[in-house]
Amino acid sequence: MNGERLQHILEKFRDVKILVIGDVIIDHFIWGTVSRISPEAPVPVVNVGKEELLLGGSANVLRNIVSLGGSGGLCGMIGSDAMGKEFLHLLEELPASTAGLVAGKRPTTVKTRVVAQGQQVVRFDREETGVPAGETLKKLLAYLEAHLSHFDAVIVSDYAKGVINEELMARLHQLLARIRRREERPFPLIVDPKPSNLHRFLGATIITPNNHEAEIMSGMALTDERSLPAAARHICEEIDCGAVLITRGEAGMALWQEDGTLVTIPTTAKEVYDVTGAGDTVAATLALGLATGCSTEEAAVLANYAAGIVVGKVGTACVDSRELQATLAAA
Repeated sequence: MNGERLQHILEKFRDVKILVIGDVIIDHFIWGTVSRISPEAPVPVVNVGKEELLLGGSANVLRNIVSLGGSGGLCGMIGSDAMGKEFLHLLEELPASTAGLVAGKRPTTVKTRVVAQGQQVVRFDREETGVPAGETLKKLLAYLEAHLSHFDAVIVSDYAKGVINEELMARLHQLLARIRRREERPFPLIVDPKPSNLHRFLGATIITPNNHEAEIMSGMALTDERSLPAAARHICEEIDCGAVLITRGEAGMALWQEDGTLVTIPTTAKEVYDVTGAGDTVAATLALGLATGCSTEEAAVLANYAAGIVVGKVGTACVDSRELQATLAAA
């Protein structure tokens, strides 16, 4: 694919605005070193060097959008707690609007990872899941009603914590149909899914399962080149979506298109250190590309380049436009 064409699409990212709807998370990293095993139990003793808090979950999708030169907003829920306040502070530093965030009764979701010598030692999660309380859900729906039309595309980032639920998705589909009909514009819907919620994503422009998720969604083992298109076609027909992009780690990506063709995209990653957040990078790049009006294949190729960069970083990383531009120039 023409590198100059891809660079041109990347330059247009600054003209689009993406809304991300989903489960927001704070990623808490504890970085240290290990030099001995504990005498109390057969576990490593980590000498803590530093700690950091990062935007995670659907907020990391927005972080990638901004880093790639676009702009956007976030619709989700946080807790009325100290971590909720910290989340708002992190989002303001991005910078991005906090208007779509609702403070609910349950705590802000926090994932804590202990990393030593570049390897994750343990992760522990603090969270409550399930459909948000009635008043919280009402506020989320009110935000969508008032603000959705101000964006050029929407990403549903489902981490199965409860924000992406039946009522919210039904309302989102209604609003998208109304905007597309009234304003006569495509308004892409990009979905980073959880397999158990597949039925909620009927009519998506593109859905982005990883290899394991695609196996669960299709009920097929992806063992060879024949099973790949069969699984992608099954998912596409199941929810009547426009395209399916299966992310396959070191095997790259496979794009099932609306015309029934499968395009395989080899990975561009030189080294893989950490896949944390790679799916967020893919969703963000896809949405930015489709919002500029480029083809699905062009957007997928750009997303593949971006993912190839982010897996070479440790932690909940993102890709900036200069990195992607340099990678495209060298390709």
